[in-house]
Amino acid sequence: MRALSPTESASAPAFARDTFGGVTEDTTRTPTPVDAIADRYHEQAVALSPMMATYLGLDEHQDALDDFSPEGLAARDAATREALAQIGAAQPQDDVDRVTIDAMRERLGLDVEVYDAGIQHASLNVIESPLQGIRDIFDLMPTDTPDQVETVGRRMRAVPRALDQWFESLHEAAGRGMVSPVRQVTACIQQTKDHTASDGYFATLKKQHPQIGDAIDEAAAAYARAGDRLREEILPKAPEADGVGRDKYPLHSRAFLGAEIDLEETYAWGQEELARITAEMARVADQVKPGASVREAMDALDNDPAYTLQGTDALQRWMQEKADAAIAELADTHFDVPEPVRTIECCIAPTQSGGIYYTPPSDGFERPGRMWWAVPKGVDHFGTWRELTTVYHEGVPGHHLQCGQTIYRSGLLNNWRRMDVWCSGHGEGWALYAERLMDELGYLTDPGDRMGMLDGQSLRAARVVLDIGVHCGFEAPAEVGGGEWTYDKAWQFLTAHADMAEGFLRFELDRYLGWPGQAPSYKVGERIWMQLRDEVKEREGAGFDLKAFHRRALDIGSVGLDTLRGAVLGTL
Repeated sequence: MRALSPTESASAPAFARDTFGGVTEDTTRTPTPVDAIADRYHEQAVALSPMMATYLGLDEHQDALDDFSPEGLAARDAATREALAQIGAAQPQDDVDRVTIDAMRERLGLDVEVYDAGIQHASLNVIESPLQGIRDIFDLMPTDTPDQVETVGRRMRAVPRALDQWFESLHEAAGRGMVSPVRQVTACIQQTKDHTASDGYFATLKKQHPQIGDAIDEAAAAYARAGDRLREEILPKAPEADGVGRDKYPLHSRAFLGAEIDLEETYAWGQEELARITAEMARVADQVKPGASVREAMDALDNDPAYTLQGTDALQRWMQEKADAAIAELADTHFDVPEPVRTIECCIAPTQSGGIYYTPPSDGFERPGRMWWAVPKGVDHFGTWRELTTVYHEGVPGHHLQCGQTIYRSGLLNNWRRMDVWCSGHGEGWALYAERLMDELGYLTDPGDRMGMLDGQSLRAARVVLDIGVHCGFEAPAEVGGGEWTYDKAWQFLTAHADMAEGFLRFELDRYLGWPGQAPSYKVGERIWMQLRDEVKEREGAGFDLKAFHRRALDIGSVGLDTLRGAVLGTL
């Protein structure tokens, strides 16, 4: 794929024309002044965030952690504002530039809004705040050589200072009246206890690498102190109410979607979509076991040896086999999969949160893309009927294809487009679209596997309703009694539409309550991806090519959804 040169016509989107033109993947594009602005901002971002460098697989500052203090946040904000001013004055030379300009204005502009609102300073929740980020970054650090282990040790010694800096920002936010709710603070306190327990993360890591035991002890002590400080300094100031309110929610929603949505309409659509999925699950239940309810069909699947795995080793092998098979069967048929992207590693994570997640490959693919499963403590029995759709979500055609293809396009996209920008509605929306697509392509015809896909879809639709309803103060659905949303109503609603262990669902509910706007971005993002595909299909008629649509859409990278639509349709 190539972009237009400055002298070529821009009357139609370069992505459409180049994709269908059969241009080879190694065709490169001459960088422009717009690319220079984006690359310069990328370099500044990496310099200001050693953790970002690790995430990207770079070697810079691997023994340091980010500065989470007000001064550190201000430095990143200053770099963002400078780049935003530069890109605002830039002139595009081709369609790729037009997308970069639109994407940077939208993404960086939102970063400034979020900073001005104080959201970064008050960052504290159960899943995506410095408390988790500092610990999580160690999962991506190699430990194959003595030097690499020593680097981990030096970074462990940086943990106390990083956590202290975080508290500086939390206190500044508290001075502005911004403190996370009691539920989030207490859950984070428990996380510090879990990490520092005799069988927790730090103790396990020390057994694996006793040569850096002193450094690990320092980090563990810092996490224990962080738990004490949360209890003593932050919890007394924390409000009881979970919702952020109708006036604040739109900013959170736009940050995760890159699009402005009608919240009332989306709330109603979420309930309609959930009803559709629930009805479909009832039909599939009858296929699993004639006359059975959904619950009875799920019980039958859980007790069917054909869908059962025992132990994490078996789980890891099964994940790898399914992920590899999907790549082999989909490459060159339904998707253009670059050669380096045809490798994925499936791993059991060193933590026990129950989450399943993906980390992208490094630039150059020295570190491959990886699918991680954080198996909860004591869990050694797994039902594949629930999880096949998850492999497609995290692997191919989900995140692995999406992220890997973007990183691979060094001849087309600047470094900011390839490695920095991430929009949840685009990324998670694509991954959920990928699950539905695999159903359309016939990979989920087995009733058990299809039930698993629908069960996941049910959860995603339920949290559209729950997240928007709780945070905006909309009236609760009739099935939980209507009126004002409460925690008990939210729990009743979630458990009615998600068949998962109580501990996992409690964490999920806490996540939605503490991270407004993120959970709906999956299902709302999928909706916008489906709408875009339908619009392109209607415009192109008999000439519509699904494989080509996927290629040109993914080659744009993980931009906001309004930018994606404009890029695909040529309206930027």
